[in-house]
Amino acid sequence: MSAPDPDGAAETASGAARAEEVAAAAESAIAEQAADEDTVPEDAGVDVEVAPEDAVPEDAGVDVEVAPEEEFEADQLVLTDPAELDAAVEAILFVVDAPIDAPALAAALRVPVPDVIAALDRLRIGYDERGAGIELRDAAGGVRLYTRPSVAPHVERFLQDGQRSRLSQAALETLAVIAYRQPVTRSRVSAIRGVNVDGVVRTLLSRGLIVEVGSDPESGAGLFRTSELFLERMGMQSLDELPSLAPLLPELSGLEHEAL
Repeated sequence: MSAPDPDGAAETASGAARAEEVAAAAESAIAEQAADEDTVPEDAGVDVEVAPEDAVPEDAGVDVEVAPEEEFEADQLVLTDPAELDAAVEAILFVVDAPIDAPALAAALRVPVPDVIAALDRLRIGYDERGAGIELRDAAGGVRLYTRPSVAPHVERFLQDGQRSRLSQAALETLAVIAYRQPVTRSRVSAIRGVNVDGVVRTLLSRGLIVEVGSDPESGAGLFRTSELFLERMGMQSLDELPSLAPLLPELSGLEHEAL
């Protein structure tokens, strides 16, 4: 039996050592790669792209476009032109049935009170300068349009001539409401009929069919009732002879006569 070769044993030991070094280096490289992967996730790039979308919603552009449109619609009612403000104030003065003050006009038109006062002054001066048939007067803590005294004879003749004509349907309806609700305020008659009755009431007053009898204790508004001429024209001795409304309005048959 031969003795072991010392050189062969040494070469085998050296190869084993190199194999262990290569294995150790491979393990170290794998460990470093794993560490890098844990530090930067695979979907890190996706997060960077999604983050701006989360910060700015998809419909953000729609909000930006709608906001100016809403502001524009709201600004359509803003009266910045003095001529437009004068026209708006004048239109309101034509439809009110009682004097109105500057703060009330300013609240309705969404403008400062000084602007309304300036508009009223311009209207007043304009009516006076051109000799209009109407004028703006201060009354009952507010302002209201009235016919100018210089044209009073013409207005009076017109109203007197109207007395010879038949009453309009509006006048008859207003007279009926006053007859059954008397004494009643002008505003109450307007509420029942659903329209302004200022002109009709003036016509009935001018014809002597109704008269003013004091004022309402709560509102201070004038109270109206039918006159003796009304009874004469209707051929009645008293208001007790007014026909009941119940037969004409079956749905009100259960109400008392006083309520009718």
